[in-house]
Amino acid sequence: MCQRRWRRLANRRCWLERSANPVPKVQIVAEKKTAMVVSAHSADFVWRAGGAIALYAERGWEVSVICLSFGERGESAKLWREPGMTLESVKAHRKLEATRAAEILGAKAIFFDVGDYPMRIQDSVLYELAVLYRKIRPEFVLTHSDKDPYNFDHPLACHITQEARIIAQAHGQEPGTPVIGAPPVFLFEPHQPEQCEWKPQVLLDISSVWPKKYAAFKEMNAQEHLWHYYERVALQRGVQASRNSNKTIKYAEAYQRVFPHVTEELQ
Repeated sequence: MCQRRWRRLANRRCWLERSANPVPKVQIVAEKKTAMVVSAHSADFVWRAGGAIALYAERGWEVSVICLSFGERGESAKLWREPGMTLESVKAHRKLEATRAAEILGAKAIFFDVGDYPMRIQDSVLYELAVLYRKIRPEFVLTHSDKDPYNFDHPLACHITQEARIIAQAHGQEPGTPVIGAPPVFLFEPHQPEQCEWKPQVLLDISSVWPKKYAAFKEMNAQEHLWHYYERVALQRGVQASRNSNKTIKYAEAYQRVFPHVTEELQ
């Protein structure tokens, strides 16, 4: 009887001590969601996906933009007209432009410098991109169309984006690192979509972030001739987005899906 009473007193003492000194609650901080953009040249992501980048950055996502090249040979004609211009000077200029544009949009720019016109990809680049997939672990990926008869760098960028994704899913590739899931891949609009067999399957309203996208345009001085062209594209897609919804949309970006959309609802 005395032993049972002693136990009851001991248990009550422990309960009183816990009440006086409660265990602090562990605050769980959710990790930010992430997205990845693979751009063949240093300006492609601005024209084609700047709205999506800014939109998700404003929502608190971490957006990483991988620029495979600076577009130093084939997309910097204005710079090459300047006297005494060199390849390294063009690269430095385009890198600075892209870095500033990415900052305006709220993204982080990563540069590979594989060269352009022509672009050639070594296996080491594929593995490096696969490493980034596993490090970033994107919820979705944006890149170029898989066909473009006017620019072979663009479909090549699309190909390696998807091949690196497959490598990052392979359990036998660096088995000490967790594999990624199946992030959807969206192909942003090429310069001449009809010639690239590309279809606008997703229309994204970017009206709220259009000022940021256009501000990023203005950082790309080497391709100033494209500023108003892509403004017209955004306005056109905005009209189409409005006609395909019950919303009033001024500016939009268009994307084509690579993989089926998995859902529990038809909407």
